[in-house]
Amino acid sequence: MPTFYKSLAAAAKCDEPFALGIITEVKGSSPQKVGAKALFYGDGRIVGTMGGGCLEAEIQDRARQSLLTGKPETFDLVLDHDFGWDDGLICGGRVFGVILPRVHAAASIWADLARRQRERIWGLTEDFQIAWADEPHAVAKNWRYRETVTPPCALWIAGAGHIAQAVAPLALGLDFTVTVFDDRPALANHQFFPADVALRVGDWEKMLQEPFTVPGTLGLIVTRGHRHDALVLRRWINRGFAFLGMIGSKRKARTIRDHFLAEKIGSEAALAELSCPVGVDIAAQTVPEIAISILAQYIDQRSAYVTRKNASSAPAQLVDESLQSGRDAL
Repeated sequence: MPTFYKSLAAAAKCDEPFALGIITEVKGSSPQKVGAKALFYGDGRIVGTMGGGCLEAEIQDRARQSLLTGKPETFDLVLDHDFGWDDGLICGGRVFGVILPRVHAAASIWADLARRQRERIWGLTEDFQIAWADEPHAVAKNWRYRETVTPPCALWIAGAGHIAQAVAPLALGLDFTVTVFDDRPALANHQFFPADVALRVGDWEKMLQEPFTVPGTLGLIVTRGHRHDALVLRRWINRGFAFLGMIGSKRKARTIRDHFLAEKIGSEAALAELSCPVGVDIAAQTVPEIAISILAQYIDQRSAYVTRKNASSAPAQLVDESLQSGRDAL
């Protein structure tokens, strides 16, 4: 599933006019968050979403006018009873944003963001100029909007069984890069996993020493049994995953924790961070339901990681509106 920036970069290569809409601020309740985007074409096509319903219809109408005039516009919409009664959109919040009819000139920026090979911050100045916001000369500019775009977070899955086979394709569609580890070539192959899933097959001890390729890697342990789960956890508990989850019961978690502490394998703090049983409690029973419950937790943890990272590592004035990449996936 392509990210929005891939769609934007592809559109910027063509001559067909379109307007880029962005929600830049939200107050109160709203059907979309800051950073929601859509491309509006003159024939009524929309790529992306600004929230749907009457909100999107109103922005689309303004985008049509902006395309006709060739001038950028701002919007300030109050989602009250009068505005959204017909569509049931009476959130009560307030949505601010911009509509940009001429963004082809920033094609090189969109192409760079679409590749997502490294973290970049772009922004929109007060006079509606699109520029990089992470370059030395950019700090002094007055920004109307800024956004941090990061490489996709990586999901490492230990085990190639039925849970992994259900989680991996869903994770790809949710903007994770996925690597599956297993010692069974009969399962860890592309007969059971999409071509975009990286496979590591071999001796567990060697595989589990593979270095992270990107920061913010999340780990999931779903091997064929408790013994292999413990083997993987022994190597992964101190690796510094942004989040680590393991399939199993609360009893299993207590047993492994007590054993690891007794053997001095992993600190109490690291073991406390382990999520076992992994997943959001949605009374899941079937394999697809279990996969959904797991990925719901991983989406939340990915967002939490990016929020922490932006708050701790980037200049404060550049991350006030930063977004995690998975929210750009459309």
